[in-house]
Amino acid sequence: MSGTTSTAARAILLPLALAQFLCSYAGSSMNVMINDISTDLNTTVQGVQVASRVDDPRRETHRQVRPDPLSHGRTCPVRGRCDHQRIVAEPDRADHRNSILEGVGTALLIPPVYILTTLFFTEMTSRARAFGAISAMGGIGAAAGPLLGGLITATMGWRAAFGIQALIIVLIVLLARRIKDPLPADPTRPFDTRGAVLSALGLVLLVTGILATDTNGWVALALIAGGVLVLAWFYLTIRTAERAGREPLLSTALFRNRTSNLGMVTQNTQWLLLSGVSFVVAAYLQVVMGYDAIQTGVIFTAETGGLLVASLAAGRLARRFAQRGLIITGFPLTIAGILLLVTMGGGTASVWAFVPGLLLIGLGLGLMLTPSVNVVQSSFGDAQQGEISGLSRSLSNLGSSMGTAIAGTILVAGITTTPERGYGLALIVLAAIGGLGLIAAVLIPTVITPHRSPDPSRPPARRP
Repeated sequence: MSGTTSTAARAILLPLALAQFLCSYAGSSMNVMINDISTDLNTTVQGVQVASRVDDPRRETHRQVRPDPLSHGRTCPVRGRCDHQRIVAEPDRADHRNSILEGVGTALLIPPVYILTTLFFTEMTSRARAFGAISAMGGIGAAAGPLLGGLITATMGWRAAFGIQALIIVLIVLLARRIKDPLPADPTRPFDTRGAVLSALGLVLLVTGILATDTNGWVALALIAGGVLVLAWFYLTIRTAERAGREPLLSTALFRNRTSNLGMVTQNTQWLLLSGVSFVVAAYLQVVMGYDAIQTGVIFTAETGGLLVASLAAGRLARRFAQRGLIITGFPLTIAGILLLVTMGGGTASVWAFVPGLLLIGLGLGLMLTPSVNVVQSSFGDAQQGEISGLSRSLSNLGSSMGTAIAGTILVAGITTTPERGYGLALIVLAAIGGLGLIAAVLIPTVITPHRSPDPSRPPARRP
């Protein structure tokens, strides 16, 4: 970050990292509240699972004004978090209200975090350090969510956990007001409402189809097929708009960058593994072993520690090793951690049996979260940072939704001889998906050349 003091850099980075922490923490802390919420609202674990993930696929927006969404975007999650209390008790109304408000709020919040980081931190090492801090806070939020959420739930109740999130939102709003926009916003640029609706609808159908697998296979297949068709329709729509000289929601050039595409596959897989493993382990500890929220959270400190150590080392690692190599190293560590959970965690009452696996998972994910973001963001110039940030975060949030949906579906589908074995099967499936992510990482080009010029096929931006 040339020409900017370390104090100014920290002032910029703090609200961005806190925003990522909150969004990750909010989802993972739900895992240790499963029993309390399901009992209090007279519902099932699956009902809580569906409610906690239904908002994520809607978290998509690609063209933002840059710093102010940190303030405006937070007004929606406040309502979304509060309405989460009634999400299962009133599924027809509360589910949709929470999903829309929380999804829109997060869509306004997260892409600007990555846009601002890319624009403020222009040098590779400083950018890697900044993304490392943001990824570390995101990883810590996801991993520490069970511990902090468990402590708050056990002492003050699960409703208080959502209230505390609202206080963090207020802090983010206050800190974000000091950020100055590095590029002027252009309110005259059109917004592709049709494209936004089609892309969100396609993602929602995909995740809903996965969640419906355990109840009706034909309905699930129809939903997934519908999601694929809607997304294909979305792509045809933006391609037609481009050819007609209009500005679509996304440039088709984003999908023609091989390096970025592979990087986004690794991002999607990483968040899928993080959310899926967290859900399976938390459910196993509470449902099978009878642990309370605090005990469950304490066990997850091993994963939190691994994520923290690896993510905070991102800046130093970026100077010594290629981004591709760090991603390739992270996947085997994560897969090994998952397999350790299967072999050591099952059938034992010892808390320590879960520590080695969770520690390896934390180290592996922390090692590759930052390089994956760096690979994707650095593949495009400043003019396309809004689009690639929105697309990247949408796919990451889709990964989080899919991780919980896939794992939760396996747990309740009754495809194993005993319910307890379903947890092991869910982890094995997640490890196999991690293998697919490793293949994508290997296919990333050895030499990554950043794209510095805007896509010439896009209509020129209109300035006032």
